[in-house]
Amino acid sequence: MNDEQFQKITSGSGFIAALDQSGGSTPKALRLYGLDDSTYSNEQEMFDRIHEMRSRIITSPAFTGDRILGSILFERTMDRQIEGKGSAEYLWDEKSVVPFLKVDKGLADEVDGAQVMKPIPDLGDLLARANSHGVFGTKMRSVIKLANDAGVNAVVSQQFEVGRQILSAGLVPIIEPEIDIHSPQKAAAEDLLKAAILSELGRLDADQQVMLKLTLPDEDDFYTDMVEHPRVLRVAALSGGYTRAEANALLARNHGVIASFSRALTEGLTHQQSPVEFDTTLDASIASIYEASIT
Repeated sequence: MNDEQFQKITSGSGFIAALDQSGGSTPKALRLYGLDDSTYSNEQEMFDRIHEMRSRIITSPAFTGDRILGSILFERTMDRQIEGKGSAEYLWDEKSVVPFLKVDKGLADEVDGAQVMKPIPDLGDLLARANSHGVFGTKMRSVIKLANDAGVNAVVSQQFEVGRQILSAGLVPIIEPEIDIHSPQKAAAEDLLKAAILSELGRLDADQQVMLKLTLPDEDDFYTDMVEHPRVLRVAALSGGYTRAEANALLARNHGVIASFSRALTEGLTHQQSPVEFDTTLDASIASIYEASIT
């Protein structure tokens, strides 16, 4: 593990940029960016367009390690280059931004009000490749829709089970059990989730640490126990469908929690913008998310 990256993630000021849209979410991300289905004719061209978008964001002068601690990459992004250098290597070497990798393969069907992750059959090989690219950690997402004890426990148990495999490979897992912001039982689900995570954290070895990526809670500072936990490097929040203004306002009221926004980060960016317009819009986005992350 890179000690400089570890120190930055542990004690640095800023947030994590989530640039890890996968195959299922890429068309929507491109449409928001101003590129409809007519701008690509197959999956390969679709991923070409999204890589161009991500490269434009990452190479922007607004995107630096001064305000951005880390960035989460999609597997295909890690395998590609930015300005002639591997994407993960470019992030760290050129921008001082710590690279993370999304490792999950999407969600299984809903059971007990929750969606666990689909199996990750090639996880060992993927983690080895991540290490070869200088990646610091990983991210994997599950979704909780109802306050169902069995569903919540299935999600958290699986997240930590896979998390232990990631830790054994020398990487830091970001555990992401998202709660749907539209859940009619959101607050109750948060109670169950908090208890389940604290239980799993208590089972980690003394030398093991994870990161958490959680939905912004209904109760301010609800996750302070996690922020202060010795087994947790950092607690990040996902935007989860909130607008950037909404997400920032909620985040600022949760002290010690930093952003790990995806759609809220890229809100307002379009392919059609001039370089100056694009960089100015991105700079304002990063500035607002940074301010909300340092409370």
